[in-house]
Amino acid sequence: METVADVLVGLVALLHVYILVLEMFLWQRAPGRGLSGFDPEMARATAPLAANQGLYNGFLAAGLVWGLIAADPTGPHAQVFFLSCVVVAGVYGGVTANRRILLAQALPGALALAAVLAAR
Repeated sequence: METVADVLVGLVALLHVYILVLEMFLWQRAPGRGLSGFDPEMARATAPLAANQGLYNGFLAAGLVWGLIAADPTGPHAQVFFLSCVVVAGVYGGVTANRRILLAQALPGALALAAVLAAR
């Protein structure tokens, strides 16, 4: 079960690296605008906000990677903390911004969190 948990944590970390790239570097291009649904003018106006969000997603990814490489007991505790942050952020985004965020962010985070807790 620990291997399954580690794979899920790694996938959630990769997801957040992908979100970082979209929000920080591709926000004004087709991939970022496809995510947001913004026209070029709105994407340009909101790019600094998106880059800030992307940076926070990078911090989540970094924390999850730290949790994967840190020794016991730090690693699993870091995984639980950062996955909890992912779930809270996903639920908040799903409620306040777009319900797709519940499936794209909160659900993977919750599944990984459940696997980490089950492996302990």
